Amino acid sequence: MFFESYFEICLILVYFGFISGIIWRPPSWVRYDDRVFMLKAKPTRTAKATQPNLVKPASSTDKRAGDQYFSRAVGKALEVLEFLQAELKALSMNEIAHRIQLSKTSAFRILRTLETLGCVVVDSRGLYMLAPGIHAVTPTQWLGKLHRVGVPYLETLSRELAETATLAALFENRVEVIEVVESPHVIRMSNVVGHILPPNASSLGKAITAFQPPEQREKLLRSFGTYRFTKHTITDRKELNREYESIRLQKYAIDREECALDGICFCAPIFGLTGQVSAAISISLPKTRLRDSAHEEAIIAAVRASADQLAVDLQKA
Repeated sequence: MFFESYFEICLILVYFGFISGIIWRPPSWVRYDDRVFMLKAKPTRTAKATQPNLVKPASSTDKRAGDQYFSRAVGKALEVLEFLQAELKALSMNEIAHRIQLSKTSAFRILRTLETLGCVVVDSRGLYMLAPGIHAVTPTQWLGKLHRVGVPYLETLSRELAETATLAALFENRVEVIEVVESPHVIRMSNVVGHILPPNASSLGKAITAFQPPEQREKLLRSFGTYRFTKHTITDRKELNREYESIRLQKYAIDREECALDGICFCAPIFGLTGQVSAAISISLPKTRLRDSAHEEAIIAAVRASADQLAVDLQKA
């Protein structure tokens, strides 16, 4: 029984690139370039900024229950790797067992298998973390789940506000756009899947970077750099640290013409079970369509509500 589970986990880890040279690579590095697009399309009436009617994606648990070929051992092993990557810190076997909903015996077997395969390491305190090099791979399973669960929220948010909605995720040394739903307006703020977001200017980049541990935050800033895109871009490190502190307190970020003139973007981080942030969702619009402070507050409330419900559904998926 144990040998079969071990063999299945080996196969799936090879498939996902954790123990081979065949590792999934994201799109090539692209400079962020937030633009206003002019398209030949019939403009539509701006919708009121109210809290969106949140869409509930189908639970993946229901699909697993009816699949006789689904391997619970493989599924749980991937959940362990996903959890360790999201946490960015060493965890005890009991913490992992509780989060993944495993008995201590099952948790120990999976962790020992992953340790034998070189995917996790255990320190002198008996705490587990991803092995060196493994953290460089964002699990395909997690990205797939984020995309599957997140797209309906993007579509609903964009439809309710009639503006561009974007979903971004944290990779090893960058924040990258993974999905975009465009505004129906002729003049709109736009984004492109695969774009790397500046951690000092983009609302998505700032929101995700602000909630990282200091060493990861520094890594993101060093990897991209603190470039000035407009006269509103924050490049001073002390001012940027104050901006991150403000974002952590209010739990949302705003790009006020920091990436592109005449563009405004509102973003909310997507929190994990223990408060970690590996993704965020945003709404972008031209400055001329932002009516007043009440309109701004309504947009922020809608984006935060979507992010909060998306976080709940990601934990269930």
